[in-house]
Amino acid sequence: MTLMKSWVESANRAECPFPLNNLPYGVFTTNSLEPRCGVAIGDMILDLSAAEEVGLIELAENPVFDVPYWNDVMELGPEAWEILRARLQELLVEGASEQATVAPHLVPMSEARMEMPIVVAEYTDFYAGRHHATNVGTMFRGAENALPPNWLHIPIGYNGRASSVVVSGTDVIRPNGQTKAPDADTPSFGPCKRLDIELEMGAIVGTASELGHPVSVAQADEMIFGYVLLNDWSARDIQAWEYQPLGPFQAKAFATSISPWIVTRAALEPFRTSTPARERELLPYLQEPKPMLYDIDLSVTIQPQGGAKTTICETNYKEMYYSAAQQLAHHASSGCAMTPGDLLGSGTISGPEKHQRGSLLELSWGGKEPVDIGNGQTRSFIEDGDTLTLHGAAKGDGYLIGFGACTGTIKPAVKFP
Repeated sequence: MTLMKSWVESANRAECPFPLNNLPYGVFTTNSLEPRCGVAIGDMILDLSAAEEVGLIELAENPVFDVPYWNDVMELGPEAWEILRARLQELLVEGASEQATVAPHLVPMSEARMEMPIVVAEYTDFYAGRHHATNVGTMFRGAENALPPNWLHIPIGYNGRASSVVVSGTDVIRPNGQTKAPDADTPSFGPCKRLDIELEMGAIVGTASELGHPVSVAQADEMIFGYVLLNDWSARDIQAWEYQPLGPFQAKAFATSISPWIVTRAALEPFRTSTPARERELLPYLQEPKPMLYDIDLSVTIQPQGGAKTTICETNYKEMYYSAAQQLAHHASSGCAMTPGDLLGSGTISGPEKHQRGSLLELSWGGKEPVDIGNGQTRSFIEDGDTLTLHGAAKGDGYLIGFGACTGTIKPAVKFP
């Protein structure tokens, strides 16, 4: 597919992440507007609440865009999602007959502040990138036992905290927690010393499944409303002490950042690609009827306080071993009811090369090989004042499908009372 031209000129630039091909959904506010739903087009945001009010868009009997979340739209289902996308393209395409009516409802991105795009119902994080799992397993268990026995058969996951999912730009406070040094007799309590990122994609569930009823991989794919960049911040030292036998808890409960724009499945359709070849055949309920991953270039930058940005990771979403549709199908396979607004974290996305590792734990190999971030500085883990930013875009013929940055700055731990 080639670039679709819009009468919003900034959307037609090759380097623009938000062309007419994309049309990602978010929630924004300005000094004069309450938070409401919007769609990105070029360097502008179309105010969907205003467009709905004047009759340019009518998706349901009652208004659905005058609220600060997309959950109401998600619950309308895939047919309504298709109608909305088609109508937006009709309104914004080059030569649109209603351009003069639409134009007054465009808001410059420079004047807007982005908010959480959804009310997160539940949050589940997976451990589904083979290179990441192999690296981490090798560090802690040796190469011969890197992957647990179940890893090649199921997408391993754990239930996280919806309450600590935040939108890009929200500061992250260094967590406190209980840790135990290898040479210590007893644990201690205090600020995390091995704070890390996890470069992930997040899949947003748009339609529900019924309690007690599983869904197929194909059905799961249809249930996904769209995708965001996701940084599942991790306290590695807290995790090392607490995770056995039940897995991550406080080490992952303090913050998970997502990008502000939801990129729809329709926008990503030209970039579908297959999961890697299977070393062991998956059980039938997890087998994919068609390509379920996406070719999306991803990167991470780090910027120390007062310093310059340095890229520390470049990888691609297609490196995942399990797709979001497989993860969702597995999640529902027990009869677990999935809900509109559920957020599924892909797991850390790492590639086979060192510069493709999606966490500092891997990049610094557990702190043994500090990462050069320029100006004579290195990092094994994140320091206070550091800003970490995830970037992502699918690259088409003369256009990009971008997500907007997913960024967070680390603030010092709060002193425990």
